[in-house]
Amino acid sequence: MNQREFLDIILPIKDSLYRLAKSYLISNDEAQDAVQEVFLKLWKNKESINNYNSPKAFAFTMTKNYCLDRLKSKQASNLKIVHVNFKNRTNLDKDIEAKDEVSILFTLMQKLPEQQKLILHLRDVEQYEFSEIAKITNSSQANVRVTLSRARKKIKELLLKQYNHGVQ
Repeated sequence: MNQREFLDIILPIKDSLYRLAKSYLISNDEAQDAVQEVFLKLWKNKESINNYNSPKAFAFTMTKNYCLDRLKSKQASNLKIVHVNFKNRTNLDKDIEAKDEVSILFTLMQKLPEQQKLILHLRDVEQYEFSEIAKITNSSQANVRVTLSRARKKIKELLLKQYNHGVQ
């Protein structure tokens, strides 16, 4: 794979990879670093990219795995601080965020299991088709639909719980 082919395939999904990384890592800087690292790894392995059925799916999987590794690593002490600050900010700005439904949904998405969060993000935020999500997650379309349904149901339950507690 030459540079032009690489850029034609990988560059168009840069923003999607960033949004996925940000959904895991919260921090803009960490998400940008994650995308840069994934791009670097993809470039180093550019010859093997054509061996995959879907280079986009491969890039999404690499991004997800890199983010999970960052969250688990000892180097992630900065990320833990960012997550704590994000949680504290959420509590302090509760009234402001209550007006911003999108922000609330993204906060609630953080409470979902990883697979549900990924599938919900890919379908509802990135607008991917079920077939594409199945390739990215290495599962069947039926499983993607079930997981998406469960994720949406859980978000609905969390929203109802949050609003019911806020009303009392």
